[in-house]
Amino acid sequence: MSFLEIKNIRKKIGNVEILKGIDIDLEKGGFLVLVGPSGCGKSTLLNAIAGLLPPTSGDIVIDGEVVTDLHPSKRDIAMVFQSYALYPNMTVEENIAFALEMRGIDKAERETAVASVAKTLQIEHLLKRRPSQLSGGQRQRVAMGRALVRKPRVFLFDEPLSNLDAKLRVEVRAEIKALHQNTNATIVYVTHDQIEAMTLATKIVVLKEGIVQQVGTPAEIYNLPANLFVADFMGSPAMNMLKGKVVAGGVALFGGSTTVAVPPTVTSALPAGKDVILGLRPEAITDSGLADPTAHAIAFVDAQVTMVEPTGSDTFVTGRMDGVNFTGRARAEVPVTLGQTFRFAFNLDKAVVFDPESGNRIG
Repeated sequence: MSFLEIKNIRKKIGNVEILKGIDIDLEKGGFLVLVGPSGCGKSTLLNAIAGLLPPTSGDIVIDGEVVTDLHPSKRDIAMVFQSYALYPNMTVEENIAFALEMRGIDKAERETAVASVAKTLQIEHLLKRRPSQLSGGQRQRVAMGRALVRKPRVFLFDEPLSNLDAKLRVEVRAEIKALHQNTNATIVYVTHDQIEAMTLATKIVVLKEGIVQQVGTPAEIYNLPANLFVADFMGSPAMNMLKGKVVAGGVALFGGSTTVAVPPTVTSALPAGKDVILGLRPEAITDSGLADPTAHAIAFVDAQVTMVEPTGSDTFVTGRMDGVNFTGRARAEVPVTLGQTFRFAFNLDKAVVFDPESGNRIG
C-alpha cells in the first residue's frame, strides 16, 4: 500500500501552469528522487508536499491522511534545505534539539535523542560548536540530524548537496544513503544531478516542464528510458542517439553504410523504410577487446577517433563515421590516438529504439 500519494497535483502561478497533473505514489520506507532540469517543477512539487506552496488542485495523502490543506506544522514532515538553515546563535546540540524543545519534550529525553542522532551521523564531537565553526559537510550533517531527531513520517530534501564541493558531495551522498538504509525512513529528494538520482533512489521521477516523463527504478530509467528526453537527460556521457532506417536484417545506420541486427521483436513490427533512432549507452560501445562474449548481437564499426577522454578507470572515445559522432567506453589501457581508425564493438543486446516523430521508445 502506498504511504505517500500525490494525486493529480496542479499548480498555477499567475497564468503559468508549473505542475500539470502530477500522479506519484511511494511505499513506506521508499526513497523517491525528483529529477529534471531547472524550471521543471521539482522544487515546486516538494514545496507542495511540505505545505509551503499549496497546489491549485489535486491531493496529497500521507499514510492514508489527506494533508493538502493542513498547515506544514501539522503534516509531521521534516525538510533539509540546500542552505542548511541552522540557527547561528545556537550550538549544534541546541540546533538539533530545538524542534523537540518546541514540542515540549523534557530535557532528559531531548538529550537522549540528540545523542542517538549524533552517533548515527558521527557528529558527537561537534555538539558544543556553533555553525560558524563547521565545514559545509558538517553543517549538512547537523541539518540532517535536526530533521532525523523528530522521527517524522516523511523527510524532504531540497538539493542538499549543491553547495558542497565534489569530494564532500560524494561523502555526504553516501551518508544519506546509509541514513536511509539504517532508519528505513521515507524520503522525497529533489536534485538536478542524475548521478545522485541513480545512486540514492528506490524510485525516480523524471520531470520536464511540469509533466512526469517516466517513473521507475534506477535500472528501468537508465536501461529502458520512456522517451528521448529521459534517455538524453539520464546518464553521463549521454546515451548515443543514432538515426537509422528499418531494413531487412535490422537497422541501417550512418547513411546506410552499416546495418546492425537489433532484436527482431522490435523491428519485425515496424515497416521497412521507417525512420528510427537507435539508442546505445557509451558502455554498450566498447573497444573490440572489451566486447561482451555472452552478447547475442555484436556489430563491429571502424570509425575515425575525434576525441579521447581518459578518466583513470576507463577511456571515453568519440568516433565519427559518415558525419555522425558517437561515444564509447574503452579500457583504460587500450591504445588509441586522435585521428586513427578504431574498431568499435556495438553490443546491440543493449540497444533501445525510439520513434523520431513522437520521441517515445518503441522497443
